[in-house]
Amino acid sequence: MELLQLEHFGKTLRLEASLAGWQQLYWGGHIVSQLTATENQASKSTHHFELSQQVKQLTGEEADAIAVPAHIIKCRLEIDLNWQPFEIKYQLVVDGRVVAQGQRNSKDIEQQVPMETVKVEKKFSLLGLFSLGFKLLKSAKIIKVVLAGASLAAYSWFFSFQFALSLLACLVFHEYGHIRAMKHFAMKTKGIYLIPFVGGLAVTDEKINTRWQDVVISIMGPTFGLILSFACLLVYWLTGNLFFAGLAVFNALLNLFNLLPILPLDGGHILKSISFSMNSRVGLIACICGAALGVFVSYSLGLALLGFLLLIGSLEIVFEWRTRYQSHLLPLDKYGQLVSAVWYMLTVAGLIAIIFYFADSGDRLLALPLKILGT
Repeated sequence: MELLQLEHFGKTLRLEASLAGWQQLYWGGHIVSQLTATENQASKSTHHFELSQQVKQLTGEEADAIAVPAHIIKCRLEIDLNWQPFEIKYQLVVDGRVVAQGQRNSKDIEQQVPMETVKVEKKFSLLGLFSLGFKLLKSAKIIKVVLAGASLAAYSWFFSFQFALSLLACLVFHEYGHIRAMKHFAMKTKGIYLIPFVGGLAVTDEKINTRWQDVVISIMGPTFGLILSFACLLVYWLTGNLFFAGLAVFNALLNLFNLLPILPLDGGHILKSISFSMNSRVGLIACICGAALGVFVSYSLGLALLGFLLLIGSLEIVFEWRTRYQSHLLPLDKYGQLVSAVWYMLTVAGLIAIIFYFADSGDRLLALPLKILGT
């Protein structure tokens, strides 16, 4: 991941590093220094490199430029790097004189625009194909209206017009949570696209730089969904209208499924960011124990489907744990891991509580979400 950019003799001096320990220093696109993981065990490291400056002088009446031997400029970049919590202090020295110094934290990494675009390996998924197609068509704003109309028609065909409108409102509110999080990180958004029988997409062309951004953007959708379910529950208590009860419980079910630890669902992004930020085997063991506890609780509550999907998704994340060093995303510190985990569990608990509340109402339709989870 890119940690530092400095202007140096007309070109950009760029430092890249990974959690595995290696560092590479570029000047104008060319590597001038690098440290391997075995060479860079401590937080403090120094990059030594030399630059040649061609000197020209004028001689005689013709004033011809005659090159003289190049002047060698000795440079060194001193780094004090801590990953969790992230902080990098740097000092650039040229010919024994300090020309630049400072420090950066995770906020600076969130706001930076990397010079080199990171190529992320894409896995095949139906949702990914939809996303790619919509990005190609995003310049035509009418596509949003067409997709919204198609979604409304599709859901009305299978259910009712009123239920279709309510479902679309739930999807839009969920995606709006993602949009608000993106705007919080000053990311430009392309709007919300509703996809028949798939859900919705909050689209942006900008890339995230930290695991914290990934967590916040991912979890804000289900958080907004939880707020909407509680709002519908409150209206149901005030009016006694079963329509709002149904909206609350089915919206809770949709958002709960979205929090499953399976990529590309929001839950997959959240748990992957938490587990991949744990550097030690103790962290991996804690992740496995947490997943096992979640599966046990799910089966104890009779939520067999939820427990099964939680097991499959957790295993997928555990198997990919070794590849965490290859990511360009800045990891969460311990505080960020704790906040993310608590936020995730409270959101899941709130959605399950709403589903259980209406399961005891005696209405078959309102008890359906719990039966689905117990399948």
